[in-house]
Amino acid sequence: MKTNRFLMLLKTRGALTAASIAKELGITNEGARLQLLKFTEEGLVSSFNESTGVGRPKQFFKLTPEGNAQFPDTHSELTVKLIAGMRDVLGEAALQKVIDVTEQAGKERYFQELSPLSDLEERIAKLAEIRTREGYMAEYTKDESGYLLVENHCPICAAAKTCQGFCTAELNVFKFVLGESVSIDRMDHIVSGDRRCAYRIAKIQD
Repeated sequence: MKTNRFLMLLKTRGALTAASIAKELGITNEGARLQLLKFTEEGLVSSFNESTGVGRPKQFFKLTPEGNAQFPDTHSELTVKLIAGMRDVLGEAALQKVIDVTEQAGKERYFQELSPLSDLEERIAKLAEIRTREGYMAEYTKDESGYLLVENHCPICAAAKTCQGFCTAELNVFKFVLGESVSIDRMDHIVSGDRRCAYRIAKIQD
């Protein structure tokens, strides 16, 4: 996988200025600009100007589709072909049955790791750990509204675009393992064109 600290930072944080990248990575502004220019020439990074208040617009850098492609989509071409073949030969109902089986397996697998934990934040932290282990580059933050679970990468993106039932199944798994007393809403969705998938998690008030 052709990634380095620059691409990883843009993947996990979104569009940034050269100065912000330099500060995050502990390098000079000039060093950051030179590296970003190299990635721009390679087609991995693009830039745009945006006004952030008083003064001249600032230049921001973000990953291009080619840059995002440096982060693997697990067996994407084969998976898409298999999904299309199953849908054509066996029908939509058979495909849904496969998704249902996958969902149930996910519930059992995640529940086994989360069941010893009673505290909600501990459960969310463990869920983020599991998802990162599976390639989703997950992390969470806590604020006054509850928690935000963020997945900066989707290793099954091609399959999810072909059949969004996989995304629905994942959300169902999250709701199951975190419990009925918790609400989960998807705020951002990579399949819909967002940079990341993000889920707002909060305790349901009595």
